[in-house]
Amino acid sequence: HAQLVESGGGSVPAGGSLKVSCATSGYGDYCLAWFRQAPGKGREGVASIYTFADGRMRPVYADFVKGRFAISRDSAKNMLYLEMRNLEPGDTAVYYCASVDSACSLYPDSFSDWGQGTQVTVSA
Repeated sequence: HAQLVESGGGSVPAGGSLKVSCATSGYGDYCLAWFRQAPGKGREGVASIYTFADGRMRPVYADFVKGRFAISRDSAKNMLYLEMRNLEPGDTAVYYCASVDSACSLYPDSFSDWGQGTQVTVSA
């Protein structure tokens, strides 16, 4: 499978917004998700989005998102996005996108295809 490729990371002040993107393979992308990993911590799920056969999409968010983030995808363009608002220093991490051709979860071991990550840094 083709490598997923994240982009759009950068440095923003607390309270700011950032949108990261992921170019996917377009194959078996029933479930796409965003994970993040801060130094010294494990990889944690941020949000996932499952696409049903009828085109409906079901987003799921980790509790720490608290309504600040929105996951979306453009299937025609094989793109996945994460819009982040009201960013906090605790959001600083490398953000990864992932794909699996099965049901969604926020557990990294469930995903078979990963990007290289994009750094998001939020200053206080």
